[in-house]
Amino acid sequence: MREGPPLPFDLGTLQEVCSKQLGLDVQETLDIAQALYETHKATTYPRSDSGYLPESMLVEVPAVLDAVLATDPTLRPLMERLDRAQRSRAWNDGKVTAHHGIIPTLEPAKLSAMNEKELAVYRLIRAHYLAQFLPHHEFDRTVAQLACGGQQLQAIGKQVVVSGWRQVLAEPKAQDTDSEPQRSQVLPALREGLTANRIEWLAGIINGTTNFILSEMRDKGLPFDVVLKEAQALGYAEADPTFDIEGNDAAHKATIMASIAFGVPMQYERAHIEGITKLQATDIAYAEQLGYRIKLLGIARMREDGVELRVHPTLIPASCLLANVEGAMNAVLVQCDAVGPTLYYGKGAGDEPTASAVIADLVDVTRMHTADPEHRVPHLAFQPDQLVDLKVLPVSESRGGYYMRMRVDDKPGVLADITRILADNGISIDALIQKAPRDGESQADIILLTHETVEKYADAAIAKIEALPVVSAPVTRLRIEQLDS
Repeated sequence: MREGPPLPFDLGTLQEVCSKQLGLDVQETLDIAQALYETHKATTYPRSDSGYLPESMLVEVPAVLDAVLATDPTLRPLMERLDRAQRSRAWNDGKVTAHHGIIPTLEPAKLSAMNEKELAVYRLIRAHYLAQFLPHHEFDRTVAQLACGGQQLQAIGKQVVVSGWRQVLAEPKAQDTDSEPQRSQVLPALREGLTANRIEWLAGIINGTTNFILSEMRDKGLPFDVVLKEAQALGYAEADPTFDIEGNDAAHKATIMASIAFGVPMQYERAHIEGITKLQATDIAYAEQLGYRIKLLGIARMREDGVELRVHPTLIPASCLLANVEGAMNAVLVQCDAVGPTLYYGKGAGDEPTASAVIADLVDVTRMHTADPEHRVPHLAFQPDQLVDLKVLPVSESRGGYYMRMRVDDKPGVLADITRILADNGISIDALIQKAPRDGESQADIILLTHETVEKYADAAIAKIEALPVVSAPVTRLRIEQLDS
């Protein structure tokens, strides 16, 4: 059997491999990849969701390989075995998205300036690039099937014939074709893997299209309409993207996860849903200044008086793992009483990830259908007669902090009036930015973050603020989630 090399890394795959091989979490890997790009100039732009390379970069192969050798002369014996003219599947214009795969740069880097973890990540990135110029991995595979006592037994033997590209990678198991296909991760983990826990809340980036759009708006400072067209051109958004960008797709997923997590009937019609169509690049930039990033989150939280079920753009701390889920990647953070927080992460858009998820679901349905009805795990984790019809709380009863942006006249006392209204509604301010008017203008922006409050109190305060004669436009309001226990 012959096996081709893995692609160069996209960010999501790099984070998965670094977690398995180096014990690094998602944020730590991103920080290291960013340092390799910005500080050491050793690797290309890391916030990529594609492992493919444009065909135009084939002419740069000699320069990249020469830079790799200059960076680490001990690689000379390996370099002499590379076929620089070999073209792997990695070079494919049709598969490249907004950014190409992460590879070494055209300039030599200084390994002595890297710390131990940076060096380990650099070597992984370098290995995946060098693998493109080595022979295929070849092996003989023998399968022995035995029948004993009415039981079917199977043993698999594998004898390597040509190590090929495997010689540059430290972890061959990541590409082992003998293992079973990966199953869809989020639903089985909620349904079965957390059985011993009481799930307190979950929050997820569960739509790859909207996450790609928000990532590009933040990285490039572009307006929503421009990035949406880019997403459609790359195949991340449908010709009619309404279902994704208005939050409906994420709300369906959040409804299913809430039912699995809390044992409640699916109640999509009671979910609060907001999309990202009204989100402005200005607010994304202000959130960044305040130490937050904006993501479209699906949130389900169990409370004593009912269940919160909502989907909306949300400010989350930039240091949070979910804040660093970029491009078309998805992730779900689940808070439990026993194990604490657990994170489930993977690709959420594109033809192959979508096909993988569909096949995994079909396999799961088939397994459930053929299992003993008396012993199989129910699709929604709870037996139908054990579901509890808890009240889905109106969004006005939800609790959290708030981001507010106001366009006001540049006059004395304006800020005092606003803070007095907030105080009258029991709302305290956590952070504030007051912008000076631009040249020739008499109005400016006030941006503030509040401490946790009930949404109906925030709404009442906003209504009074908008009634002030010095406030010239509706207040932009976004919710804040700290995502702690």
